[in-house]
Order: sequence, then structure tokens, then C-alpha cells
Amino acid sequence: MIHFVWLWALLALPLPLLVRWLLPVCNPVEQAALKVPFLNDIAELQTQATLKVNSWGLWLATVAWILLVLACARPQWLGEPIEQAISGRDLMMAVDLSRSMEAQDFMLNKRPVDRLTAIKAIASDFINRRVSDRIGLILFGTQAYLQTPLTFDRKTVQTLLDEAVIGLAGDNTAIGDAIGLAVKRLKNQPDNSHVLILLTDGANTAGEVTPLKAAELAAANKLKIYTIGIGADEMLVPSLFGNRKVNPSLDLDEKTLIKIAESTGGYYYRAKNTDELNNIYMRLDELEPVEKDKQYFRPRTELYMYPLAFALGLVAFLSGSKLRWS
Repeated sequence: MIHFVWLWALLALPLPLLVRWLLPVCNPVEQAALKVPFLNDIAELQTQATLKVNSWGLWLATVAWILLVLACARPQWLGEPIEQAISGRDLMMAVDLSRSMEAQDFMLNKRPVDRLTAIKAIASDFINRRVSDRIGLILFGTQAYLQTPLTFDRKTVQTLLDEAVIGLAGDNTAIGDAIGLAVKRLKNQPDNSHVLILLTDGANTAGEVTPLKAAELAAANKLKIYTIGIGADEMLVPSLFGNRKVNPSLDLDEKTLIKIAESTGGYYYRAKNTDELNNIYMRLDELEPVEKDKQYFRPRTELYMYPLAFALGLVAFLSGSKLRWS
């Protein structure tokens, strides 16, 4: 539909008639002491209007004035309402890139993959479902890095997660620093729901802040943390005497991860395979549902240039016609 931003401008439509009725008729001057061609032309437009401008020229001038006033009213075309999501929360994901993530104790498409590959595959669907949330990405190993600041651009978050490689942030595990970085990035944000999902397969072996101290800071800043322990309980490894079973998750510090989650109002989950990891993300969708309230906006396309162009074209045509009549 068409909408006029400055509808009051249409009040100027009868202005030429008011000028004609209210102002006295100007009698043409037969001869002037000083002749200025441009001013003479303007005077001739007034004095010779009844002689030089025929009826269709007057109608064109009227149309040009109407188009000019319409352009001043700033017409716009309003498109169909488009649904726009409101940010439900600020959600950060902290992913462990330490060397222990190389363990191939997960199955994906019936083939063994390392833990990071499984996280990428499952987390991608989770990120894609967070339509209303701003998402950020922290990668940590010996150090913690902000890979993606909070953004609605889920595709970029997925891309940068897919490009992450094991060992990129060092070989050790700085869980406390990762939580501290999330607190730092979220504490100055608007008062939305702040959530951190921390995925790790080990214990804190690096960093300047202990995990429990970082959890205290998170709780003080109303940051809820969901911790996910990654790694199978057993896997077969080849040896001189055939395959033997080992526990690839001996280094997983579940007690600390449980305390981190409980102290911030979150939960701890254990993901031993891809199915369990996927179920955890589904449960997170239930615990932290996407905001349902929506905003609607209507795209606006400016139309004033069209009546303005036609009006200027008619004025140019009438001016050219006047010169020919003269």
C-alpha cells in the first residue's frame, strides 16, 4: 500500500488558486529602463499566459504542480509485514581445543571421529535453531580467545566453529580463563538472559583463574553456565596382544564441572557419544527456549522521485514550449 510520510504537504495543492484570487493582477510594463533577459522571461510568463499558453498547456502545468506537491508529501510503498525476532538471550559457547580432543571415541555417520568433529556436527544444528538469540564463540586451550563476539549472524558463528582446529589455542585446558572471558564479554551487555555452554573433555591445567573462582564471578554477574563433559567411557585401542579397552575420559574433572554448573544455576551433562550430545542440545532448547515474542516491520520503498521526475519533465516541456511560442 502507498503511505504518505508528510501528508500535511497536500494542503499546498490549492495554493496557486489562492495566489490567483488574493493577489492583485499585475499589469504589464510597456518598457523598462533596464532589461534583464531572465526577469523578462518570468514577466512574460505572467503577462502573456492568456495569449501564449493554450488550454492543454494550463492542464500540464496543473498536473506538474500536483505531482510536485505529491513528491513533497514523500510517498512510500509499504511492503508486507515481516517478522523480526527479539533477542531472547545472550548465549556464549566455549569449546575446548586442547590436544585431548583428538581422541576418536565418537561415531558420526558410522565412522569414528574425534571429539571436536562431533561437537561441530551437533552444535551446528543447535546454533541454527537459535533464531532469536545473539550467539558468541569462545575457543580455549592453554589460552582462551573470543572467536566471535555476540551476534545474530548464526552462519558466521557456524563457519568459524567449523574452521577451528585442535591445538589452535594451545595443548592444555584453561577452563577458568574461558569462563572469565565469557563473564567479561557479557557483563556490560543489556540485561538479557546470559547463558554459557562450556564443552570440555578434561580438567583445568592452565590459565590464571581457577574454574570455581571464575564460576563465582559468573554467578555474581548472573551468568548461567551449562557444562558438558565430552568423551566415551571406554574405547578399543590396538596393542601387541590385540585390542584392549581403555577409558579415554580419565582426565575429565566431572566434580568441578558439576560445581560450576550448580553454583550458577545451570546443569552438568555427560556426552559419551553423538546421540547423547545431540540429546543434550535438545534439552538445552527446552531449558532455554527461543523467545516467542516477535516484532514486525514493514519494508518501505521511497516513491517521491517518480512524481518529482515527472513534474520536472513537464516544467521543462512547458518552458521549451514557451520559448517556441515566444
